[in-house]
Amino acid sequence: MAAEPCTGGDKLNQRMDSGPYENGHSNYMNGGSGDDGSSMSEEDNEEDDDDNDSVELHEHLDAGSSRLAVACDDGCVRLYNITTMGELTYSRSLPRVSGRTLSVTWSPDASKIYSGSSDGFIRCWDGKSMHEIYRITVGLGGLGSGPELCIWSLLALRCGTLVSADSTGSLHFWDSRHGTLLQTHTYHKGDVNALAAAPSHNRVFSAGSDGQVILYKLSTEVVESGELMKKWVYVGYVRAHTHDVKALAVAVPISREDACPEEILKRPRGRNKPQEFSYHKWAHLGVPMLISAGDDTKLFAYSAKEFTKFSPHDISPAPQRLPIQLVHNIKFNQTPLLLVQGSQSLDILSVRLKNGTVSEHGYGTCGGSAATDLIARVKCTASRKIICSAIASSGAFFAYSDHSKPSLFELKRNESGKQAWTVNKKKLPADFPYAHSLLFSSDSSRLLIAGHDRMIYVVDVLSLELKHIFIPHRKENEEGLPPSEPPITKMFASSDGQWLAAVNCFGDVYIFNLELQRQHWFIARLDGASVTAGGFTPRNNNVLILSTSSNQVYAFDVEAKQLGEWSRKHTFSLPRRYQEFPGEVFGLSFTPTASASSVVVYSPRAMCLIDFVMPVEKDDLPNLQEVLKMFPNGTLRKRKLETNKKNFDFCSFKDPVLFVGHISKNSVLVIDKPWIQVVKTFDAQPVHRHIYGT
Repeated sequence: MAAEPCTGGDKLNQRMDSGPYENGHSNYMNGGSGDDGSSMSEEDNEEDDDDNDSVELHEHLDAGSSRLAVACDDGCVRLYNITTMGELTYSRSLPRVSGRTLSVTWSPDASKIYSGSSDGFIRCWDGKSMHEIYRITVGLGGLGSGPELCIWSLLALRCGTLVSADSTGSLHFWDSRHGTLLQTHTYHKGDVNALAAAPSHNRVFSAGSDGQVILYKLSTEVVESGELMKKWVYVGYVRAHTHDVKALAVAVPISREDACPEEILKRPRGRNKPQEFSYHKWAHLGVPMLISAGDDTKLFAYSAKEFTKFSPHDISPAPQRLPIQLVHNIKFNQTPLLLVQGSQSLDILSVRLKNGTVSEHGYGTCGGSAATDLIARVKCTASRKIICSAIASSGAFFAYSDHSKPSLFELKRNESGKQAWTVNKKKLPADFPYAHSLLFSSDSSRLLIAGHDRMIYVVDVLSLELKHIFIPHRKENEEGLPPSEPPITKMFASSDGQWLAAVNCFGDVYIFNLELQRQHWFIARLDGASVTAGGFTPRNNNVLILSTSSNQVYAFDVEAKQLGEWSRKHTFSLPRRYQEFPGEVFGLSFTPTASASSVVVYSPRAMCLIDFVMPVEKDDLPNLQEVLKMFPNGTLRKRKLETNKKNFDFCSFKDPVLFVGHISKNSVLVIDKPWIQVVKTFDAQPVHRHIYGT
């Protein structure tokens, strides 16, 4: 399928000047001038090519509706209208052709539709009359013909070139005006399944059944007559997948709004330049990345600008938003409880430690394991999906929100009767908006609702009365004004009940004093990255720890409104092995004791112990891979920890981890999900190929 390109250039530019960046498309107008025109005249300059891909972004706007073209097995291309309300309605069909229609794409100006089928033809259709303009017999320019040739993918470029990928392993470049062949490349050793182009349209990527992802670049050559001739040349390939690559997409990362100069966090000066993270050397705001998906159930991300320079990034299948919460249950005999969020249900589970002991350092187990028992399950309306959820530290209350409204429940344990547990629904006021984030106060007496209307509601869970409304703002003189900040997506509360940290979707942080019921501080986005995890330390309730999408760790003194002493010394000079942290940090777990000074930082692939009292020493080992070699099968060697315990100790995981949380001072609960179990639930089983030596 293919969505109709947006052609409202003037409206888009006007919107871009007046509003913040949002998820959308790269700002290249179809057939226009400016960046687009210059990019095609300077293809031989590598720096210019790279600059053209660092694009501004805009939201996709359309006064009415856009169209979606769908290729169907019965030989038709069906068109659907997508309304501004998100509804999909059938519009019309193109004339049926022989064979199956396997691919479809629009011309950049949406005036033509190109379709490829299993009979070896590419057809060009008029976008208004839906009449066939011309057809291309692909087999005449490649290695196959007739019914044996399938056109798996099509790509229309702004320079007027049409690219086709077929079952013979050929990549054809056509003149879209006349349907004549310009070039053919046959570097794939099997079917070419997918195509993608960089936003500047001067680089094309192809992927096939041989597991290769190949880059072709538009270059300019001077021929004997002195004229300039443009050709598509082979640059190189990357083979990260073990089997067929079925899909490619080019995405432009958006992690923040346009930062105000005075709000950008400045790095302290020093002799040594801070080291970059390997993945984040190229993954930046506005810089395109290529994403590939294969039959091996893997997703990989590549730098679209420097495709062959950096290794592909293996994207973890674990959800980025934690679906699990753990509370050290105070009300019900100190039994730890788990809240597990599904798409349409919530499960409350009790945690039981089984046979085995836990090492004194809290890393790995010596035969110990845990089991869970289902206590209660709450389902939402079938037509709705749960956005967020929370459970009180006492375990007595839990809540969730769907796209309609938030809901609050009370959990009770029965001393007698058939049912050991009962769940009672509490009736919240009907005018509360649905929430992007929910949180209970440390004493479980209040529910905080971060509404989609960009306000934070404080509700008493017993009386169900609205106690206060916080409106996040950047400056003190903005108090009392209507909400204008981005939506709040994460919230953290201190254990003494004084502080609330609210984080918006771009990484700005708002600190509220719950006792005085007013905003205390505003922290601008941290080095241009979004916040992925956070929490207040039990040792000092004034210290807020935040981890960002750049895997940086910050410690803030919220009472003093400044970076903490630890961050001023170490945030921008963390050990190299931490800078190479596998995966993206998405959770923190503090030791549940008042004197604890450490935190476990974890991603789906590994966890790391950071002690804010111990010194941060230089690396004794060259890189993280050498560190992880000491941990066979994803566990630490106890002897190593005892004899050479130091800050930033790592533990790798064998399977993707969904949650890590402290059960006690010396024990950590790790919940993982072996990927092979997920794969078994697929309708079509993926193909895996054993890699020699593994």
